[in-house]
Amino acid sequence: MTRVLLIDDDKAFCELLTEYLTPEDFTVTAVHDGEAGIAACNESYDVVILDVMMPKLNGFEVLRKLRESSDIPVLMLTARGEEVDRIVGFEMGADDYIPKPCNPRELLARLKAILRRAHKDSPSMDEYLEVDDIIVDDKTHQVLVKGEAVELTLAEYNMLKLLLKQTGQVISKEVLCETALSRPLEQFDRSIDVHISRLRHKLGPKADGNPRIRTIRGVGYLFEANT
Repeated sequence: MTRVLLIDDDKAFCELLTEYLTPEDFTVTAVHDGEAGIAACNESYDVVILDVMMPKLNGFEVLRKLRESSDIPVLMLTARGEEVDRIVGFEMGADDYIPKPCNPRELLARLKAILRRAHKDSPSMDEYLEVDDIIVDDKTHQVLVKGEAVELTLAEYNMLKLLLKQTGQVISKEVLCETALSRPLEQFDRSIDVHISRLRHKLGPKADGNPRIRTIRGVGYLFEANT
């Protein structure tokens, strides 16, 4: 059984989602405010579904506190049409988002995609990658930059692996989305751009001061090694 922590103040929605997920081998624990969500995170869960608008602590505050000590996958629930919520959520370390009101079937698909990324053991990826001063070690799920550990979300980690493995080659946003988020790229979807922006910030620039990840307009991104 997959343990889900659902943090949402809409009790009717929580009951509906619990009824839908339980036959799919999910065990759902629901809490209804941000403070209760933080307290519940002390227990062991496989994934968190986190609403943005909640009493006491909003979803962004909960996510910030959670990311101080945990890399558990987080699916954010955002108001439909509020792109800024999605961008802020990604910037703070959310793994994916879905707008409310949402179709439980789509939410289930997003959950399964997140869990596949969390537990995937892909034989096509090297267990140890080293480019310039960056090391990615799949055995320990650790990323080192200049010998210092860097904390990445699952999406960022998967993107970095793909970019390093194909250093110097352009990778389309579509491929990055399929690989890192396990879903097709949607029209007007800026999630890949936000993840890349966070990744650039965490990795820092190349030795010459230029970004390690270069944007190829209209195509995608490439990781550029030091020359």
